[in-house]
Formats: sequence, C-alpha cells, structure tokens
Amino acid sequence: MLIYILDMFGTAVFAASGVLLAGRLRMDPFGVVVLASVTAIGGGTIRDMALGATPVFWITDTNYLWVIFFTCLISMIAVRRPQRMPWYFLPVADAIGLAVFVAIGVEKALRFGASPMVAVIMGVITGCGGGVIRDVLAREIPMVLRTEVYATACILGGMIHTIGLSVDIDPTIATLAGVVATLSIRLAAIRWHLSLPALTLKS
Repeated sequence: MLIYILDMFGTAVFAASGVLLAGRLRMDPFGVVVLASVTAIGGGTIRDMALGATPVFWITDTNYLWVIFFTCLISMIAVRRPQRMPWYFLPVADAIGLAVFVAIGVEKALRFGASPMVAVIMGVITGCGGGVIRDVLAREIPMVLRTEVYATACILGGMIHTIGLSVDIDPTIATLAGVVATLSIRLAAIRWHLSLPALTLKS
C-alpha cells in the first residue's frame, strides 16, 4: 500500500512537471493534459508494452488517469496564482517519484521473467521514459541525455535492487535499498550540483 501511495505521488509530481513545461510553452489546456500524461505514465507504458504486460497498467487502474487530471487542474490554477514555494520542493518530490518508479519497473520486469540486466533497463525506462517523451514533444534535449545525474541514479539504484535479490536478501529490504540508493544519489546531485562530464570534440 505504501508503494502504491508513493506511486500515485510520483505520478502527480511528474504530471505537474509536464504542466509547468506546457505553461512555459503557452500550450492550451489539451496540450497541458497531453504533456502531463506522457510525463506521468509514458515510461510505464513503454515498459509494459516491451514486457507484453497488456493491457497496460493505467487501463486496468484508472486512478492514474484521475490523479493526472486533478493534478493538471490544480497546477493550472496554481500557475495563475503563483505562491512562493521553496526552490527545492519540486526537484525533491521528483526524486522521490523517480526512485519509486524505478523500483516498480524493476519488480514488474522480474515478475515477467526478465533477466536482472533487462530489469534494470525497465526500471530506467519507467523512471525516465516519460520525461524523454515530454522533452521531445517540447523540442528540448531530454535531461537524461545531458550531464544531469538522473538516469545514472536510476541505473545504480536498479542494480542495488537486483543484486540484493540475487543474493537472497529479503525482497522488501532489497526494494527499499534500491529506492534509497536512487533517491540518495539524485538528492546528492541536486544538493551539490553534481553532473557527469560532457563529451566535447575539438574543432
């Protein structure tokens, strides 16, 4: 139940990030909902399609769609009446959602008989896929392709999760270890502005 609640929280946070980007691009309400939706459930949809887990999760559980809809509604009202919010609120909330999404992706892939390597990839896709679609639609370079420590946190967290399961650690502990690892790395990157070295070509 806790993971499910955090999953809904992550869905709301990812949807809100889509709304904010849509607002910056001056999209109409339909564009806002589309961008919020692909950000929130795009990664999980790609994962389920890749694993053959059909119908995909938001078709069997429409709570995801309701969360996205109400997040769009509330966010659009909040954007029109901006309140002073700490700068770190959205990045930290995003990090929590990211960590949970990665764990859910890993667990679902393993349930469908995927290898540990594929499970880690599915975790990364679950956490980052929606943001990639969002940025492509907005004609921006996806964050995971820049120097930001984002996908790297997902990979390391997913690896800790799968390694824990492979050495017969209690599944709950392995899952929590993966979530904590992803969250800690991402929060450290936010706090100390950590980034990967960029590839530069000499002219």
